[in-house]
Amino acid sequence: MPPAGIFVKQLNCTSDENNSISMRLGGWLQSLQSLRQWVPTSMAHLIEAEERILKTVKSTIFARYLPVRFADGQVWTVTVNGKDANKDKTPLVLIHGFAGGVGIWAQNLDAFASKRYVHAFDLLGFGRSTRPKFSDDPALAEFELVHTIEDWRKEAKIDKMILLGHSFGAYLACSYAIEHPDRVRHLVLVDPWGMARRPPENQHQVVLPTYVRAIARVASFFNPLASVRAAGPFGPDLVKKFRPDLGRRFVYDDPNAIYDYIYHCNAQYPSGEIAFKTMTIPFGWAKRPMIDRLPKLHPSVPMTFIFGGKSWIDPGPGYELKQQLRPHSYVDIQVIKGAGHHVYVDAPEAFNQAVSDICDVVDADDDVGE
Repeated sequence: MPPAGIFVKQLNCTSDENNSISMRLGGWLQSLQSLRQWVPTSMAHLIEAEERILKTVKSTIFARYLPVRFADGQVWTVTVNGKDANKDKTPLVLIHGFAGGVGIWAQNLDAFASKRYVHAFDLLGFGRSTRPKFSDDPALAEFELVHTIEDWRKEAKIDKMILLGHSFGAYLACSYAIEHPDRVRHLVLVDPWGMARRPPENQHQVVLPTYVRAIARVASFFNPLASVRAAGPFGPDLVKKFRPDLGRRFVYDDPNAIYDYIYHCNAQYPSGEIAFKTMTIPFGWAKRPMIDRLPKLHPSVPMTFIFGGKSWIDPGPGYELKQQLRPHSYVDIQVIKGAGHHVYVDAPEAFNQAVSDICDVVDADDDVGE
């Protein structure tokens, strides 16, 4: 009998043919088992790595899965509150960027939760959340993710929120705010990905050598983090080699905690990674740039951009929105000197203060409204 879940058609087969099929099936199963052994990851590994990071948070943490309708998914959610947090204040909701998860906010959660409840969740397809198959249409894949965020909000019983997204998470936060402006008290975009339009070929600033372009074309056929999985047991070392800065940015007692966490977040089935690739044009441009869509955001929704002074993200779209596309709406732009793309860990104190100031403004507006 073949293993459960595998059907082998054997009608009208000779004994030799049956033996051939069995050998091929056995070889396939052996290859699958070898692949699992080659990529040393599991949900248990991810849970353990996340716990090593979040144990540095001093505030109270309440973690659970919240159900969403798409693919009967489950969204891993962490809610944090300090001892003086006021549950009546507008909560802060954090959306991580590509390849991330709730653990990346470990150096920010205590500061944010000192006055209010803070919610962070793993996007569907990332981290500990369910990893379903998304549409291969970029607009539908985006809709599926945004629809999931709205389902999550309802399950979390949040009426209105301060919505903060980083990089790809900022892109989705924009899309959500356009669809559900009545739920967003303030939109905070941290080094947002996918804002700018891809420039024409003749306007590219860097002319790459032929061999680099050839390698890039080949790489475009694969998912962004395929190399991490292909490296198997060498994956964690690969993350460390290509991102040695993470160890300096994420300051923990265990210097390998962040590398293990990032590895196990991304060594599993690349559901969200595939969706992200569906939405992109090589290399790193959005097929549906947000600069063309944010003017549709309801004018009553205030926006704040927070850019890293040394980031590769172009702040130009932020200034275009402020000066031209949303001249009668609140648009603020802040640049944190010395910080790169991961502003929240490059300069955590400055970043925490900037976000806390935004939250205080929302609180003041709420007090006036009362």
